[in-house]
Amino acid sequence: MVTFKLDGRVLTVPKGTTILEAAEKAGIPIPHLCFLKEINEIAACRMCVVEVEGTNRLVPSCNTKVLDGMVVKTNTPRVRQARLTNMHLLLSQHQSECTSCIRNGNCELQTMAQDLNIYHQPYALKIERSCKCKDVPIIRDATKCIKCMRCVQVCDKIQGMHIWDVEGTGSRTTVNVSLNRELKDTDCTFCGQCVTHCPTGALTARDDTKAVMKALADPEITTVIQVAPAVRVAWAEAFNLATTGRMVAALKAIGFDYVFDTNFTADLTIMEEGSEFLHRFTHANKYKWPMFTSCCPGWVSFIKSQFPEYVDNLSTAKSPQQMFGAVAKSYFAEKMGIDPKKMVVVSIMPCSAKKAEKDLPGMNSACGDP
Repeated sequence: MVTFKLDGRVLTVPKGTTILEAAEKAGIPIPHLCFLKEINEIAACRMCVVEVEGTNRLVPSCNTKVLDGMVVKTNTPRVRQARLTNMHLLLSQHQSECTSCIRNGNCELQTMAQDLNIYHQPYALKIERSCKCKDVPIIRDATKCIKCMRCVQVCDKIQGMHIWDVEGTGSRTTVNVSLNRELKDTDCTFCGQCVTHCPTGALTARDDTKAVMKALADPEITTVIQVAPAVRVAWAEAFNLATTGRMVAALKAIGFDYVFDTNFTADLTIMEEGSEFLHRFTHANKYKWPMFTSCCPGWVSFIKSQFPEYVDNLSTAKSPQQMFGAVAKSYFAEKMGIDPKKMVVVSIMPCSAKKAEKDLPGMNSACGDP
């Protein structure tokens, strides 16, 4: 254990603890943008700088370890001025049109700028040019990237796909798809972890609500919606409403004709994969083992691109999302007397890989339509 002083308080923490970790345990907030524990500890944003007695320069608290007898100050005039300057520099390269940004109200950069009481920009804006390709489920807007490297590190260290990388030098340094490729030409599984860890709106899932609204406005179209169980829970938590009935009522009020829970076809997936397993097990010499589930499109894409030798181990069943689409446009359409070609099935899912899955040509098996 080491004992040190933090903003006048004497604290004792385990050896190897960083200043940022010690401050968080003590309830002392230190702003930070790029830091992700054990993933991205490169001190790139310089927002977490603090003052240490006996040290001339301000030090980043995210990767500076506490030493015995150290005296740390997190909120001196010098520290506040450094954070203010650093934030102004970040904003000078950031497209700050918050009202039209998908992350408005849920943006770490926006929150930090407000906490620093920033209401004007002293530096000239120099925004990076951006080309948004909407052919893929994940959209990158370079004008909002703050070069924190979170997306690069998450994709490299956790997902192991190495889709993002740093390119350019000096003031031209930016984050982009690795090896000078387009995202659609990579092995990206569209898992969405880069989107989840991006502190701004630089990486987002493609917004498809216009297509949904168009279908809802067409009187000749029957709209059917399925909601994933994870979304049900997240919706209830976000709005503090713990009833599925309210969500169903909201979807009906918007104009959907039929509302279903994806749990229905998750049960079908269990039955289908279970039956397939029994068949394989009783004909073991004809199949590769073990048998892997095929219920997740991100996982299936990962296996196909990274470990193609295991493709034959995958179940042949569709995912619950695709099973629902097939059942809705075949059995359900026939039962209700609906022309499946005049039916639009909408999915509310927690995963951007589902957006890629719905466009796969092999899924057009219910009535020849997606």
